[in-house]
Amino acid sequence: MHYDPASRDPILAFKRADRLDLAPAFAGWLERSGRGLLAEADMIVPVPLHWSRLWQRRYNQSAELGRSLARLTGVPCESRLLERVRPTKSQGEMPSAKARRRNVLGAFRVCARHRAMVKGRTVLLLDDVYTTGSTVGACARVLKRAGAAKVLVLTLARVVRPMSSYI
Repeated sequence: MHYDPASRDPILAFKRADRLDLAPAFAGWLERSGRGLLAEADMIVPVPLHWSRLWQRRYNQSAELGRSLARLTGVPCESRLLERVRPTKSQGEMPSAKARRRNVLGAFRVCARHRAMVKGRTVLLLDDVYTTGSTVGACARVLKRAGAAKVLVLTLARVVRPMSSYI
């Protein structure tokens, strides 16, 4: 879906206000829109939170989406495969795409004990909101360096800018 005023409130409620009851409906939308990607995927890997942010929120919204999506599709969700190794500021606080890329530089790694799971596999990387692609780009690079054959990306919402902002 577009990340806009109509979708913002339910997404933020899911992300930050304990509205985990929204996960099954969101997973249904992800399953329908991502059916082709899911058919290729060997596993679903949610974008991780740093442990300090996980402690504050009590759950990782992308992992919750991944678990619900795995129940619907049978594609396993590997929520501990990727780690966020350093705390980063919220991407929403970043003033530009360049700042977002810098913010997540070196922030992710593949967990050493799960590294063998990635080799030669097709990974479906799952996140809640795609704005500039900085977060999923950083995660995808780490997964590819660990040997993933292919990294596909599926997100619940995407920020769509008017054409005039691209010119």
